Amino acid sequence: MSRIRELRTASLLTIFLAGMASAQDAAAPPAGQPATPAASAPSPVNRELWSAKTPLGLEDVGLTAPDDNQITKPKVVLGKKLFWDKRLSPQGTHACVTCHLPDKGWTDGTQFSVKADGSINTRHTPTLYNVAYNKAFYWDGRAETLEKQILAAWEAQMGAKDKVNELAKKIDDIAGYKKLFGEAFQGDATPDRIVKALASFTRTILSGNSPYDAYAAGKADAISEAAKRGFAVFRTKGRCAVCHPPGLFTDQGFHNIGVGGGTPKDDPGYGKVANHPSYNGAFKTPTLRNVMSHPPFGHTGQFRSVLEFLKYFESPFDSPNLDPIAKGGVKLTDAEKADLQQFLFSLDSADDPETTSKPELP
Repeated sequence: MSRIRELRTASLLTIFLAGMASAQDAAAPPAGQPATPAASAPSPVNRELWSAKTPLGLEDVGLTAPDDNQITKPKVVLGKKLFWDKRLSPQGTHACVTCHLPDKGWTDGTQFSVKADGSINTRHTPTLYNVAYNKAFYWDGRAETLEKQILAAWEAQMGAKDKVNELAKKIDDIAGYKKLFGEAFQGDATPDRIVKALASFTRTILSGNSPYDAYAAGKADAISEAAKRGFAVFRTKGRCAVCHPPGLFTDQGFHNIGVGGGTPKDDPGYGKVANHPSYNGAFKTPTLRNVMSHPPFGHTGQFRSVLEFLKYFESPFDSPNLDPIAKGGVKLTDAEKADLQQFLFSLDSADDPETTSKPELP
């Protein structure tokens, strides 16, 4: 439990300052409920090494990277090529992009993706938007850093397992990669450097500068009147902002809203990671930025649209440890649902072609 600290307090304070005290009260965690895990404390990105402009709406969040893996242009260039390269899987069938397609919102558009060994995942592929800001990784938060998550995915999803050294040697034998690793790390390809390059590229997949961000910055006509009404629903009756506060539009906490049953026999989620039964069935809050670009939704991938999720949330499954914010459900009118969707569309933003364009591989 040494990794665990409370994150909900900060997100609820944000909502309180926005005038949503009633929603805050509804979401207060019960006494004795465990806190959300704390990740290691990375350092701010070294702007002498990485000077790319932060998108509008994310300026106050603060981009960070580990001290031993600060973002640099050579690492990002290398990491992007590795992200698309199926030679990182022993079978030559999977790359990172296999399950994280740019045109699918950096997911794969399916309910459950297929691993390199042919087995089916039991959780939906999460988006990579703004993972640079995440404090824990995977739906259950079991990885403390992006680097640990990438290594685990390389070994399990892509089938590398005990072959990472062998695969790194094959990559190093490719002349074009040897040059790129020399530029990025002043050394040969190793599993650790492959992971660090992939993490550096992935940290550049950002979502900001949306119509909502322009509106929040003072441009009143940046979003429609329907979206403005939807934002009001989002902040009040809909209770959305309790777990999805503006900024990253995630509190980075873990909540049980009954999806997937929410019992240990179904999927304990964060309860297993925290080793605390009152968090059984809790899963990480996803960001809502660019959410409309990557259905299906939820850790089970069972919701094909936002409307399906809103329908479910009218009467959530009353699972053990159901989060207080979900108790009793939220019943919106058809007009409120339509307005809420327009607000969510206002969180969509264009991807940077530097991240989405398919690279030429060595």
